Formats: sequence, structure tokens, C-alpha cells
Amino acid sequence: MPRFEVLTHVIAPPDRVFDLSLDVGLHITSMAGSSEEAVGGVTAGGLRLGESVTWQARHFGILWRMTCAISAYERPGYFVDEQVSGPFKYWHHAHHFPSDGHGGTVMRDVIDFAAPLGPFGTIAEVAALRRYLPRLIRIRNQHVKQVAETAPPAES
Repeated sequence: MPRFEVLTHVIAPPDRVFDLSLDVGLHITSMAGSSEEAVGGVTAGGLRLGESVTWQARHFGILWRMTCAISAYERPGYFVDEQVSGPFKYWHHAHHFPSDGHGGTVMRDVIDFAAPLGPFGTIAEVAALRRYLPRLIRIRNQHVKQVAETAPPAES
């Protein structure tokens, strides 16, 4: 089963990066390139343990739907989202938010996945998904980083 990791250093505290990473609206804006939208479950605000969201997006010219649930949650250290239904045979995405020791966060994504369709899925993993999926995570993480590193508005 394929696994990949993406590390992103963010100059913001772990609790801020954690909360932003669970924000449905932020995820939608980060994935604008694939016209991703939340079409079921929690469709706005932050996700919590046991909650799910159904995403709809266009990848490889095909419209996909994927429902993910938050199956583990320990703020601000980590959370896990897992596919409940969707295009993968298996999808497990662990998000880790350790402090860098200097007020920032080392955002670490660990993704285990498997494509469906037996040998045809294996071909898809090798031919496209092993490059495409890490790129999507890096795009998302750069957006989280940009938002997290921007000072939040002052409260009145």
C-alpha cells in the first residue's frame, strides 16, 4: 500500500495550524484548482471528532465524491481523517502538528492509500496517484501556511 509524507514548516503556533487545517472553508479555497466543494455533512466551519464531510471535486477530468470522517482528534497535536466512502479502496490521512520549539509548527501529513480495481488500481497508483496526491497536499499546505502566518484580525 502506498504511503507518502509531506512536511511543511509554518511560522504560527500548533493550535492555530491545527484549527485552520480542520476548517472546511479554508480547505475549499485551497483546492479551488479542482473546484472542490463540501456537499454533505459538515459544510462550513471546523470539523470535530466523529464528524464527516463529503467533498466533490474534479480530478483527471472526472467528478468525484469522497466522504471523510475525523476518526482521531487530539488538539493541537494531531487528527486523522479516513475515507468512509469514495474513490479509494483505502484512505487514511494523519495530520501531525508538533511545535518547532520556536513558536512555529512542523505540519506533517502521513497518507496511506490504495486505489480500487486490483491490478488496474495498482497501475493508476504508479502512473499518476503517487505524484498527483502529494502535489495536492503541498498545494493545500501552502494555503494553510499562508493563512496561518497572516496575523488574525484584532478582536474588538
